[in-house]
Amino acid sequence: MILRRYGNSYRSVVPEFNARALTEVGFRSTGTARIGAADFADGYERRTLHELAPSAEGDVQDEAEAELLELLLAELDRITDGLGPDEVAVIENDRGRDHPKTRQRTTTVVVEGENRLKFEYTLAPSLQVGIYAENG
Repeated sequence: MILRRYGNSYRSVVPEFNARALTEVGFRSTGTARIGAADFADGYERRTLHELAPSAEGDVQDEAEAELLELLLAELDRITDGLGPDEVAVIENDRGRDHPKTRQRTTTVVVEGENRLKFEYTLAPSLQVGIYAENG
């Protein structure tokens, strides 16, 4: 299960990564689980922190950005698939302060005598995913 803090509680979320959205790296609350922030702090302890920062490049802008988001989702899935029964993943980035965004760098390359664009995408800042386990 993936949790994210919303005000005074942690709620279950699912990723919504969309290259065409204004906020490409988004999460949607599912309402499946809700834990008060104080209860979470008392009942869970962080064991590890993963910083996800994939990169992708290509000749087509939309495809390169979509590839970056697919890589990010694959990394997140790998982490959450390995969770134990008493563990949860928590998105630790603060939406107003250090929310991950895709960053684009465009360069011109010469291919067979023609100028072509090359699109490079990175994620900055990285998506921080903490793995928390229940105390005791």
